[in-house]
Amino acid sequence: MSTHAPPQAHPQPFPIAIPFAHHLGLQFYGATEDRAEVRVWLQPPHLNGWGVAHGGLLLTMMDISMALAARSGHQEGPGVATIELKTSFLRPAEGELRGIGTVLQRTVSMAFCEGRVLNAQGDLCAHATATFKFLGGVSAPARPPR
Repeated sequence: MSTHAPPQAHPQPFPIAIPFAHHLGLQFYGATEDRAEVRVWLQPPHLNGWGVAHGGLLLTMMDISMALAARSGHQEGPGVATIELKTSFLRPAEGELRGIGTVLQRTVSMAFCEGRVLNAQGDLCAHATATFKFLGGVSAPARPPR
């Protein structure tokens, strides 16, 4: 693995079309080799019955950031599919959240990744590990024009 550059200061367009990320209001803050980051500022539709981030939102943030990390450096190449994902929810998540995906190991056909969701104070709210399969010959859809 390489040394990771700091995250971008401003959101950028997602490198591939991810309609669900757009629907949730996720913003892409860049990908470097083996790392990607997404962020969200919680809104009422993101909350569960206790007034904190719904676990499905946190899981989605980690899934997307890990998938983008798995594809880092190869955004125009084959897509990836999540074939296994394990999540642990560690504390209630509130406010501005960062989802960070990192590649632990990459093979010819798979990437093994770790995901984290941090709150604005840097506290770990959720953790995940996942395995992604590279879809040979299947490219991800291009990002639609705005």
